[in-house]
Amino acid sequence: MTGIGNGRDTAGIRIDMCLRRGYTTLDLSGLGVEAFTESIDDLTHLTELNLSDNSMSALPEALGNLTALKTLSLSGNRLTALPETVWNLTALRTLILSKNQLTALPEALGNLTALGTLSLSGNRLTALPEALWNLPALTKLSLSGNPLTALPETLGNLTALTELSLSRTHLTTLPEALWNLPALTKLSLSGNPLTALPETLGNLTALTELSLSRTHLTTLPEALWNLPALRTLFLSKKQLSALPEWRKRRPVVVPALTADRGRLSKGRDE
Repeated sequence: MTGIGNGRDTAGIRIDMCLRRGYTTLDLSGLGVEAFTESIDDLTHLTELNLSDNSMSALPEALGNLTALKTLSLSGNRLTALPETVWNLTALRTLILSKNQLTALPEALGNLTALGTLSLSGNRLTALPEALWNLPALTKLSLSGNPLTALPETLGNLTALTELSLSRTHLTTLPEALWNLPALTKLSLSGNPLTALPETLGNLTALTELSLSRTHLTTLPEALWNLPALRTLFLSKKQLSALPEWRKRRPVVVPALTADRGRLSKGRDE
């Protein structure tokens, strides 16, 4: 990691170069800085800003002036809150807030109606704003590694969602609305104390990848084995007492069934 003093110098050089040359992308990640003292007010042309993997506990209000931003990466910092001006960045398509110390998000999150990708993984969120469930363009959502314990039925409003990670969120039950997300292709439920899944899992006909490793599941619903698009299923070693007869008869439908530490075929757990 770059030293704090050197990191600040590097940041200043990159900001100055961005201003002089009109770059639309600015990478200030991994510099180890705790705060940016350089003015960013004039970077209004930026469309992508990466501030990941620093040591920031706060962000400048002036960040809200960068209204052309489409991608903002803030992962791997020490953020406990975000400036209110962030929620005015209505052009944002991608917002990465993973691996911070966030405990809450405001309803103003709903201003980001163009948002397609939102990562909140690895924070300290115990609840989520209702506005999250009404983001019309959201296709990828990661909530993994937060102590949520429950999700609302309004999750079903996210009808454009294609990828959803709920791993390690302390969930013991799941909202029925989850099984009615028509576009969902990837779903991770790993690392939760789930003991059962409903037959309505079979409604997820677009699902191609499902992670159920490190759960308390010992059996799976029959509907799972009839999902027409499913290609990868992650399970922990010895999680199930036996694979169903269907799996033995039609292995082609789930050719990448994998198990932690004892893979049946090549794959990656989420």
